Amino acid sequence: MSYSSHRSENIIALLVIIVICFLVYIATIVADILGHNLKLYLGLQAASLMARPWTIVTSLFVHGGIWHLLANMLTLYFFGSFLTRVIGTRAFLTIYFCGGILGNIFFVLFAVLGFLTSPFDIVIGASGAVFALGGTLAVLTPRLRVYVFPIPAPVPLWGAVIGGFVIMSFIPGIAWQGHLGGLVFGLIAGLVLRRRAGTPFY
Repeated sequence: MSYSSHRSENIIALLVIIVICFLVYIATIVADILGHNLKLYLGLQAASLMARPWTIVTSLFVHGGIWHLLANMLTLYFFGSFLTRVIGTRAFLTIYFCGGILGNIFFVLFAVLGFLTSPFDIVIGASGAVFALGGTLAVLTPRLRVYVFPIPAPVPLWGAVIGGFVIMSFIPGIAWQGHLGGLVFGLIAGLVLRRRAGTPFY
């Protein structure tokens, strides 16, 4: 299976996701002003998942603050624009949403088991889906090097992705379970795509 034909594909799907995330963020602010907690309605909570099953997906578009949103969207654009040109829009969307959903499933499972989180905790954000993209790229482009602030020299992308996961796992309030699920899915997806191509892309 050849992937060279996908390199000319545009990133409209990626931009649509980013725009939706910004619109949802604005909607949550307006809702807060009007006295409504939209994050509770769209965010994922293990205890209420059966009553609000749509939150397994909608939580991927909700963010807790402007810096949370900007950090996720900038990383999403970096990973997503590159990955779309390598494997195409359909594969990008599959990895993004499946990785994000698996990350949410991981969060729910850990919450139900009561392991370092509560069934009443709410998870929001696209981080799990973004880690899925990063994991895929880490496998497909093992020689790619990137700059990560404040490190002055370029580092392998795989090191940046794994290192980012480890560091963020120790930050209070971060849903590392979602990151883990997304990363696991991305690594597996990368291995499958790399096997089909027969060689790393970069």
